[in-house]
Amino acid sequence: MRRTLAVLLATSSLLATSVAAQSLDLEKEDLTLGFIKLTDMAPLAVAYELGYFEDEGLFVTLEAQANWKVLLDGVISGELDGAHMLAGQPLAATIGYGTEAHIITPFSMDLNGNAITVSNEIWEEMRPNVPLMDDGRPQHPISASALAPVVEDYLDRGEPFNMGMVFPVSTHNYEIRYWLAAGGLQPGYYSEQDISGQIDADVLLSVTPPPQMPATMEAGTIFGYAVGEPWNQQAVFKNIGVPVITDYDMWKNNPEKVFGITAEFAEEYPNTTLALTKALIRAAIWLDENDNANREEAVQMLSRPEYVGADAEVIANSMTGFFEFEKGDVRPAPDFNVFFRYNATYPFYSDAIWYLTQMRRWGQISETMPDEWYFETAADVYRPDIYLEAARLLVDEGMANEADFPWDSDGFKAPTPASDIIDAIPYDGRAPNAYIDSLPIGLKSGQTVIDGEVQG
Repeated sequence: MRRTLAVLLATSSLLATSVAAQSLDLEKEDLTLGFIKLTDMAPLAVAYELGYFEDEGLFVTLEAQANWKVLLDGVISGELDGAHMLAGQPLAATIGYGTEAHIITPFSMDLNGNAITVSNEIWEEMRPNVPLMDDGRPQHPISASALAPVVEDYLDRGEPFNMGMVFPVSTHNYEIRYWLAAGGLQPGYYSEQDISGQIDADVLLSVTPPPQMPATMEAGTIFGYAVGEPWNQQAVFKNIGVPVITDYDMWKNNPEKVFGITAEFAEEYPNTTLALTKALIRAAIWLDENDNANREEAVQMLSRPEYVGADAEVIANSMTGFFEFEKGDVRPAPDFNVFFRYNATYPFYSDAIWYLTQMRRWGQISETMPDEWYFETAADVYRPDIYLEAARLLVDEGMANEADFPWDSDGFKAPTPASDIIDAIPYDGRAPNAYIDSLPIGLKSGQTVIDGEVQG
């Protein structure tokens, strides 16, 4: 049954004031959790390596997955008990876009962490269009308007301009689309008849698994890509590409991955779900505490082949507060990866609603839906009630600080101001349709895509 926002908020309020912490009687102790080889799987690795899962009585096996579809299918089938997921995956599955299943998230894994990279050849064509600072280095953030003349030249020659992203409902897909559209380029629409996402596109976006991004670009199959770390920094280290913008510079402290489980798992194993969430919150706290003092240790963990398997030097480039654009152009980026501060782990409804607005903007949600539908769908998937119960237990056990959690939140962040977003269009999760209609490129209220054309 659909959970209404009012019921969920009431439940959250009750849980936030509970003071009766006690040991959990686990319904299931042996768990297998999936992940993709990206640095933002770090909370899982840390919870495993530092014994936080074991502290909760859980015996966890972590398994890298080949791609996001395999990972999602594993959670749905029960082969995996839960997984590091694209935030769009639980939402898309729950509304029946692609594989249909009710997936929930009690824990948001991180903020930021992605970038958009172009090949050296494309960068050389873009660079004359990029403003320079006094020292001659490019002025960041770089708008896609610098790429627009390059794309136009390709199209004039009858050549497609191909770029990569990791999955149709990934943050990376929506971020590269956002960046392109903010620079005046059309990234293409989806329809019920054509799920390529390339209808009316200036730039053709296709799926490439994250670890394969650099090699695919080096081979010339794609001219650039949007991906998480370390695969942007890998392009710099291999001298095959240049990151042109981070998602932090596109939208300050934007939501990224989530930890996903089936609704059935949460219902059948409620204490196990709480125990998992507690361990992950502790891992996130460790990753950010004392001004990222533990990041070097985390980098060594992640560099191991069973986790990310990239060189520690490459992973450290972004994980330890810096980001390298062109070779040698290293700039401070203290919030490139955020795992706990700014309430990063709290599953905000407004984060879920942003993803849903982007699905609607590009036609993955084919029809206009009322604002209430966005609120209810967010409440079906994002579960701050579970999160706050786990947080309360940690506080009562002396494992976390009371002040570090948004006990009184209604599930919505304050609106993101225009100054924090690259196209200077503010975002308010309480007004999804008004937000969609404010975006110059993309579907508007009453519009749909039929037979390759926007109608309405």
